Amino acid sequence: MSGTVEAPPLSAKDKNSFAYLTIKDRLPVILSKIADSVYRLKGKIKETYGEEGTEDLKSVAGCISKLRNEVQTNKPVVPIQDGRSDVPVWNDHLKEIITTTGSPPKWFESPWLYVECYMYRRVQEAAELCKTLKDFDVFREQKEKSFFDSQQAILVLMEHLHNVETEGESGKQVDLKSLFEKFLRVSLWGNKCDLSISGGQDVAQRSSPLDQLHQFEPKILIDNTKDVFKCLQGIKVTKGHPACVDIILDNAGFELVTDLCFAEFLISFGLASKVCFHEKAFPWFVSDVTPYDFDWTINQLCASNSIYMSKLACKWKQYLEDKTWQVAVDDFWTLSFPFNEMESRCPDLYARLAKSDFIFLKGDLNYRKLVGDLAWPFTTQFTTSLRGFQPAPLCALRACKSDTVTGLRGGQADEVKAKDDKWMINGNWAVISFSDKLT
Repeated sequence: MSGTVEAPPLSAKDKNSFAYLTIKDRLPVILSKIADSVYRLKGKIKETYGEEGTEDLKSVAGCISKLRNEVQTNKPVVPIQDGRSDVPVWNDHLKEIITTTGSPPKWFESPWLYVECYMYRRVQEAAELCKTLKDFDVFREQKEKSFFDSQQAILVLMEHLHNVETEGESGKQVDLKSLFEKFLRVSLWGNKCDLSISGGQDVAQRSSPLDQLHQFEPKILIDNTKDVFKCLQGIKVTKGHPACVDIILDNAGFELVTDLCFAEFLISFGLASKVCFHEKAFPWFVSDVTPYDFDWTINQLCASNSIYMSKLACKWKQYLEDKTWQVAVDDFWTLSFPFNEMESRCPDLYARLAKSDFIFLKGDLNYRKLVGDLAWPFTTQFTTSLRGFQPAPLCALRACKSDTVTGLRGGQADEVKAKDDKWMINGNWAVISFSDKLT
């Protein structure tokens, strides 16, 4: 259900907002980096696809250049023109907006969530209009570099997970609650590694993620870990089996590995019986996980010289074969709608999530869509800001990278701002926000 809008949408109309900074500076920089990466690949593309590939690459570069100009000069949004199945949804929504507002949306005037999502859809359009490069991922090079640059941190994490599992299998007493808290936090802080926020700059995780947990602890603004753990344990008791868990993924690279390790922990220690990972259908917000990224990451880990990495990753391949782990893709994740519209606009996905026992939603964009990307008062209850989106108990694991957050206690925002005036946008502060449909 939609509910009543209680707050205005974030928009670049406010020149003091991160939305304004994003439209003015960050998006043009991201588009420039795409153009640079396209130029660097021209030799490889010509070698692989010949002259037709070269012409396609020129077409992509031209589309990106045109899009960058549209953003910078605040041009009206135009219909999508490729052949993907989501085109009618995008274009019908554009008509809805024009009918409602009387004019087409513009970059610096319309809701930030809509125009930013639209930009990434236009980037995909540039590939879709090609003959040879329809599957071309303009961000792949950056994502893979981030993964390789994080190898030491990945090794430390996976070796620790291996040792924890070995202790559990040996019959040694383990503190399940503390271990759950640790792996949840590793997944949470993995979300700091976001190429869309850095504009494509290096976001590799080079230090041990485990060693950093203690120093990051004061930066968790909302910590509902105990509620999440209690809920997962309760599901096991009431249903007679561990939970079926869904994880709505965010970034590839180090963050994806933290999510895989968290899922492994849930399975290995009996807090989940099945895990379904939800991926993006095409390259999205620079570093979001696509089906290719997911498979590539597990294959890279499986081929590693590290016994810890390869053993776990090969186990994960078996999980995928026997359906202990599943992957799912739905176009809804690459649309611009807030999640409280999912039930009406994508009822099949909503029905699928309603069968879940627990949903983890990773990252800032998923959080923005959860709360409608609205400028809520900070003390608004998290459940209130969901505006009726509650297909199952859910938890948002989010490093803050946009100027919306709910569920804070009175005065907390002022306290944090006094310490860090960029606390809402720099990814150094985080929330573990839980909502249970039964409450």
